[in-house]
Amino acid sequence: MGRTYFGTDGIRGTANRHPMTAELAMKVGMAAGIAFQRGSYRHRVVIGKDTRRSSYMIENAMVAGFTAAGMDVFLLGPMPTPAVAMLTRSLRADIGVMISASHNPFEDNGIKLFGPDGYKLSDEIELKIERLLDDDLTARLPTGDRLGRAKRVDGVHDRYIEFAKRTLPREMSFEGLRVAIDCANGAAYRVAPEVLWELGAEIVKLGVTPDGTNINRNCGSTDPAALIEKVREVRADIGIALDGDADRVLIVDETGAVVDGDQLMAVIAESWSEDGRLAAGGIVATIMSNLGLERFLQDRQLQLARTKVGDRYVVEHMREHGYNVGGEQSGHIVLSDYGTTGDGLVSALQILAVVKRKGGTVSQVCRRFEPVPQILKNVRFAGGEPLERELVQHAIAAGRERLGNAGRVVIRPSGTEPLIRVMAEGDDRGLVTSVVDDIVGALRQAAA
Repeated sequence: MGRTYFGTDGIRGTANRHPMTAELAMKVGMAAGIAFQRGSYRHRVVIGKDTRRSSYMIENAMVAGFTAAGMDVFLLGPMPTPAVAMLTRSLRADIGVMISASHNPFEDNGIKLFGPDGYKLSDEIELKIERLLDDDLTARLPTGDRLGRAKRVDGVHDRYIEFAKRTLPREMSFEGLRVAIDCANGAAYRVAPEVLWELGAEIVKLGVTPDGTNINRNCGSTDPAALIEKVREVRADIGIALDGDADRVLIVDETGAVVDGDQLMAVIAESWSEDGRLAAGGIVATIMSNLGLERFLQDRQLQLARTKVGDRYVVEHMREHGYNVGGEQSGHIVLSDYGTTGDGLVSALQILAVVKRKGGTVSQVCRRFEPVPQILKNVRFAGGEPLERELVQHAIAAGRERLGNAGRVVIRPSGTEPLIRVMAEGDDRGLVTSVVDDIVGALRQAAA
């Protein structure tokens, strides 16, 4: 059975348009509430959200759905995705919900679901919920005093702040570091600056004035230009850019250069390996991570296990094979010693700890390898299956043949937008660019 509503990261779309409507959000609450009924006790769900205006609409609709299914709802307010995953376990909830479209524009929104263990749901459970969405659930809903209740929970920000600080050694202090942090006007706008300040850093804040429409707009990890300018202006030692729900992070070094997730994983992998903390002899990344990262790890007798694109596949591989570091080039880094999903703030703290311990500049510490030239272009399409067209398949095959063993071609549809992503990498930038342009040209012709 195919997936109708769930993509690679929950349900996502333009708010108030199918599937991201109040009606469907209420039905998701009902269906998930029924799917997770496991006994006669009072079940509970925690709901967090980012700062989009539409999050109020979806939150209220989901409260109606969950309480109709007999679940008590604990409302967290704006909180990072990793905080919701952590609080799902901490509050012994049966389900965790994060209302967010992550790095997407504010017009979009999404629903991410976590199980009681704090991990995102498996394909099997998502399919079970999808089947319930298409059923008439009226007869399965409780009545009377079995209906659920809803309440706001106080003190959750403090819980997450203390959790984040405890991921570092007790004696660790960032005193003497000037840190510029861009919270993307998103879910971490309160907690992230507070954590860094309590750890002793001098803080310069950006993206901490959400108005419901400015999340990810000209700020955050998807658009770090303002942070780069601020780092140079105030001569910060480091810039930290989170995305709208704070499960991703990019770093800006003291020169204003951006450090991506591949370099950050290299820093953490090397540091943890030196400390004897790196599990399974390597890390997990996706097919999109740079070949330079793989070569860097091989030089240190560490391995890079690759998965499909999507943090859920990275986490699944980590859990199955015992890794404790994994992530994506986008800066979605999972450190399973501390959490069950990507955590931009905790990842940044690990980088800061390495910088502090080694005593060098961020550019010295975080430039661990020279990336292989990598070109990524997106092709938007309105419908159909352009990847199935003969001219597209011929262009892809020809590109792979031209690169041979000296590079890679990766073609994949986006799981969250109507886009096809075309990536190629290799030591010869001119050849890589030509291969990508040929495939993009064929795709645009097929999609026209």
